Amino acid sequence: MLSRRAFGAALPLLATALYLRPALADPQVQRASRPLMGTQLDITVQAADAEQRRLALQAAFAEMERLAGMMSRYRAASLVAALQRAAGQDEVAVPAEMFAVLQMAKAMARRSGGAFDPTIGALAEWNFDPARPAMPTPAQLARELPLVDHRDLLLDERAMTARLRRPGMRLDLGGIAKLPILAAGMQTLRRHGIEHAMLNGGGDVLVRGQLQGRDWRIGLRDPRAPAQLLGTLALSEGWVAASGDYERCFERAGRRYHHILDPQSGQPSQGPHGVVLVARRLEAINGLGAAIMVAGAEAGRRWLAQTPEVDALIAGRDGGLWQSAGMARRLGAA
Repeated sequence: MLSRRAFGAALPLLATALYLRPALADPQVQRASRPLMGTQLDITVQAADAEQRRLALQAAFAEMERLAGMMSRYRAASLVAALQRAAGQDEVAVPAEMFAVLQMAKAMARRSGGAFDPTIGALAEWNFDPARPAMPTPAQLARELPLVDHRDLLLDERAMTARLRRPGMRLDLGGIAKLPILAAGMQTLRRHGIEHAMLNGGGDVLVRGQLQGRDWRIGLRDPRAPAQLLGTLALSEGWVAASGDYERCFERAGRRYHHILDPQSGQPSQGPHGVVLVARRLEAINGLGAAIMVAGAEAGRRWLAQTPEVDALIAGRDGGLWQSAGMARRLGAA
């Protein structure tokens, strides 16, 4: 369900640069980029005051870097690493920002029947970097897979603590932390007076306001052929979040292995090729794309029917393309 890396580098499903180039000639429009969460994070803002833009961008990146450091499983000083060291023994005090992420992870795990599971970090032998790919042996998988169980992530809301019940358990928040971190970046921009902004992090986009008086335009890559655009979306507030099985993968013995792991088998998911979700609220979609990739298109359509505020596109393994009525309207109107 989650990536082998804490926050996934990806070929973005969303193509925004194409639509930003003309606007960047406007002196009120500024874009800044930094590597963050294993991908390139781009922020585009529009405001008349250059110093305001500079300070806002600086503060937003600083806040997102702080949160990413807190929730990375690959930094020894992170709280995720502290939870791993304390697994089977002690509770760990968790600040409100991370506790909210853990609550969202637990909620999505319950909703999806475990298709999303933040304890997938126990499957530590996978590496989807094409330069140094690695996969677990059957013996390693047999040892690690029993440690994957979201029910053994214990949260105490009164004490604001978290605990992993059994020794050897590990968290991987890569499928649930990125969107809240982007949301914190947007909130920081707003505190600095920026009302028109886009954050684009490796296929996940958050927008507010407009660009030169028009809604932000977001180009959608086709999950079945990522080099091609499927269409464009126009959005003034909210999220476009993407998951795909072509992100971070390697081939071995004629088979392609990708980074979205099934918590039941410990192997790459066999669900859709890609999922795109559009919504105003973070809570409506956070973790849902990864869960659909594992549980399959039928389960995804069932969950989406219960969440009418989410517009969705699912590229099936059979090559078919399913769109909700809302997504079809969005792509047709752009």
